[in-house]
Amino acid sequence: MKNTIIWLVIYFAVLIWSAIAPKDDFTWWLEALPGMLALPILFFTRKRFPLTPLLYGLILVHCLILFVGAHYTYAEVPLFDTLAQWMGSERNNYDKLGHLAQGFIPAMIAREILLRNQAVKPGAWCAFLVSCFALALSAFYELIEWWVAVATGTGAEAFLGTQGYVWDTQSDMLMALVGAIAALFFLSSFHDRQLRHLGID
Repeated sequence: MKNTIIWLVIYFAVLIWSAIAPKDDFTWWLEALPGMLALPILFFTRKRFPLTPLLYGLILVHCLILFVGAHYTYAEVPLFDTLAQWMGSERNNYDKLGHLAQGFIPAMIAREILLRNQAVKPGAWCAFLVSCFALALSAFYELIEWWVAVATGTGAEAFLGTQGYVWDTQSDMLMALVGAIAALFFLSSFHDRQLRHLGID
């Protein structure tokens, strides 16, 4: 219960901050919506399909990344402007962090769902299918960005966040794949231990 309260306080504190005078209202809704949808999904599945503490923590981190990007737009997050200056680059790479998370966190969600439903066993096939899911999700998100851009014209420029980089779509998907592989490499053993606490071998 205590952890849930802390989770909700952090979530709503950053969401409210994000919604106050964002850089662009239209972009804010586009970027923040997935994070806002996460809360009711978690609420309505909390008893029927409670997740591991690891997953709840990762989902919160992903929501915070979305809310920060929504507030500033992904091309104008101040800290990443500073990092770009230090590195002698003109590009704000906060969007790459977002796409890394887009692979890292959904990969662990997919892993938990697959293992708990006994669709696969832990191991190579599980890792392969989870990586494929993360890459497919990233590709689908790029399609959504394309559809929004076509539907709204220049209004979606901040949402796309390409910053003139011709290979932005491909590099976004690569970052998601790297994130998925990193999550599997670093967290699988810890995740398995938490799944065993839920009675899942």
